[in-house]
Amino acid sequence: MFDAIVIGSGMSGGIAAKELCERGLKTLVIERGRKLEHRTSYTDWMQPWQLPNANLMPEEELARDYPIQSKCYAVSEATRQYWVKDSEHPYSFPEDKPFHWIRGYHLGGRSIMWGRQSYRLSEMDFEANAKDGHGSDWPIRYADLAPWYSHIERFIGVSGSKEGLAQLPDGEFLPPFALNDAELQFKQAVEKSFAGRRVIPGRTANLSQAQPHHEELGRATCQNRSFCERGCSYGAYHSSLSSSLPAAERTGNLTIVTDAIAHSIIHDPKTGRATGVRIIDANTKQGRTYEAKVIFCCSSAIATAQILLNSKSEAHPHGLANSSGMVGRNLMDHLYGLTVAGVLPQGPNTFYQGRRPTGFYIPRFRNLSESGEFVRGYGYQGGAARMGWRSAALSKPGIGTELKERTRKLGPWLVFVSGFGEMLPDPNNRVTLHPTRKDQWGIPLVHIECSLGRNEHEMAKHIVADAKAMVEAAGGKVVVAGTTPGAPGLGIHEMGTACMGKDPKTSVLNKYNQAHDIRNLFITDGSAMASGGCQNPSLTYMALSARAAHHAAEFLREGRV
Repeated sequence: MFDAIVIGSGMSGGIAAKELCERGLKTLVIERGRKLEHRTSYTDWMQPWQLPNANLMPEEELARDYPIQSKCYAVSEATRQYWVKDSEHPYSFPEDKPFHWIRGYHLGGRSIMWGRQSYRLSEMDFEANAKDGHGSDWPIRYADLAPWYSHIERFIGVSGSKEGLAQLPDGEFLPPFALNDAELQFKQAVEKSFAGRRVIPGRTANLSQAQPHHEELGRATCQNRSFCERGCSYGAYHSSLSSSLPAAERTGNLTIVTDAIAHSIIHDPKTGRATGVRIIDANTKQGRTYEAKVIFCCSSAIATAQILLNSKSEAHPHGLANSSGMVGRNLMDHLYGLTVAGVLPQGPNTFYQGRRPTGFYIPRFRNLSESGEFVRGYGYQGGAARMGWRSAALSKPGIGTELKERTRKLGPWLVFVSGFGEMLPDPNNRVTLHPTRKDQWGIPLVHIECSLGRNEHEMAKHIVADAKAMVEAAGGKVVVAGTTPGAPGLGIHEMGTACMGKDPKTSVLNKYNQAHDIRNLFITDGSAMASGGCQNPSLTYMALSARAAHHAAEFLREGRV
């Protein structure tokens, strides 16, 4: 028997394992996907001429095997190994309510491919549900999580600038990646034209300046190559493979099992405790069980809901930890696909060196004191780049001297601004198990019903309008403008299916991420989110995971779980 089992090895699972191991708990990590190894499994060493098809995947293959995954910008020949084949891992959704579930089944999960934008939620975010009545009131506030944000930021390494904004709290930052000249021009124009708006360096989990504790784990300063989605042999961005799992391994308390698909969590009705995890071997399809004193579910919001709902028993006929009926409900993502891009005819006549892992961020500026035509708010990620040899070379046929001369001429600057808006928790947006269909391992398929509401559609209009206004204020000519948000799921920030709350009748987890119904079951992935804010949520997942692991270890020592 292990002291703890962690289901999932991604963003939250890696941190949960590290924290549990460092507290002396013999910990088993169960990963449904195959084993990857830091450095040797990556493709960041491949040059353009070494990539098949100029790094493009055949269209017929994308249509056949990757119709959902290919909607993610990071899918390519260089990264195909990280994405599931939709043809082999089906799920269902109504035709009129598409949900695009972006997944990677391997050790480290999506921590290998994530965008690395790392922002804290604010006091405003933790209070939102209680104030406007949407969703379950968070059982914690910003002060409860602030020290754990700091703990995670120091460990993973987050570059950023201190700005003193209440809606986007500052953190423990490495030096920021500087804005380029066109972004500085954009920043000056926006902040001059719009009171209350700020354009700041994007906060990213890339080591702008590696610290000794990063180097001890074999990590190095970011080389500005922009190959991050391929995996980084320098360990310059945080992932479970480069960072949290190695930290757990050096304690001597970690065991990892790959190709082990979590089927269900086993419950003992006599003690009221979870006793273990039933898994199915991905290759042999044989079942086996692992036992532990404490279980952490860190499989991602949709997969965690699937595991809980599939863990039915006489004592829990509707699924484990589901006396409230809220498991699977309140599925959220962020509004995505609302991008405005513009050419800057009067951009600076300069260039830049390297390919930074981040651009700029525009923190939320709507509804900071009171709500208007919609509730909650949105922020923007963006950047500026100078159009150069690629566009010149590809614009028309050419050869020899003429082609070389053409490619030496720099084009204008292009600035883009992409909005990320908050989606309200809604119990009708939910994950259930398909009543008849099962996957190749005999597990009921996930069925997802999720759609945007009136508030989200109203917010989307403002996101696009504000983005256009900012580009134009900087002297830009808008050439691309999103009109409607993409289908939920494309933000790749799914969350909310086992939410935290004060009332066991309307939530699944308490203030320690501990299931109301099962005292030794903790859930710390996106499932736990009672609301999403508009900030990228991975930093919050990791902070919740570290905090919950701390309390779980204490409870175990005290005999309270």
